[in-house]
Amino acid sequence: MPPREPGDAVVDGGVGELVLMWAGFPLFGAGVGVGLTALSSWLAGLAWFPFQGVFELLDRWPDQRSYPLGAAVVALAGVVLAVVGTRERLTVTVGRRSVRLHRDGHGRDVARADVAGVFVDGKALVLLDTAGGELARERSDLDAGRLRTAFTGQGWLWLDQDPHRDAYRRWVPGLPGLPTGADALLRARERALKDSRDAEVRELHGELARLGVVVRDEGRRQYYRLLPHPH
Repeated sequence: MPPREPGDAVVDGGVGELVLMWAGFPLFGAGVGVGLTALSSWLAGLAWFPFQGVFELLDRWPDQRSYPLGAAVVALAGVVLAVVGTRERLTVTVGRRSVRLHRDGHGRDVARADVAGVFVDGKALVLLDTAGGELARERSDLDAGRLRTAFTGQGWLWLDQDPHRDAYRRWVPGLPGLPTGADALLRARERALKDSRDAEVRELHGELARLGVVVRDEGRRQYYRLLPHPH
């Protein structure tokens, strides 16, 4: 991976995002834990409510033990969310000759010469290639205005919308006309979307691209278009 050059534009969530995740999530979790502990007697009496054994235990314990435990357990869940959120943060480093997309300890560089245009589709940053395919589609919470400023400031072509948007069709299982193997990949990707397995969703997106199938999502629904000449 080439080193970052002076003048490169970096777009990420910033320190504030990390503070929110690593301080805000655990503190919020601790507060929720205290609230649930205060309601443990009532919750233990609801047959349909999960973790009945936990709430029965908290209800039996004295306050000096139950409240710290309840706060700590849910605060720990907040720490887990912070770990996951940190791993899933996207950092975009835009230079004159290439852009680096970095997530979960892995970086990927895309040369500017291979990119025909850049745009944001919902929450996804998309890099189009010269054949109409997608070199990258990365979901994040990065501000679209900041991304646009970073790319245009380095001389990249920014598009206001997907030029191929009208070519997409809704995918349903068993739809005819897809390349061999694409339907199975789309079924697997649909399951990964439902289970929020983001890394697997991205991996299957790449497998479909190699078959000449470009995929975009609206919620949990998949839409696709076919490239006339797959790579």
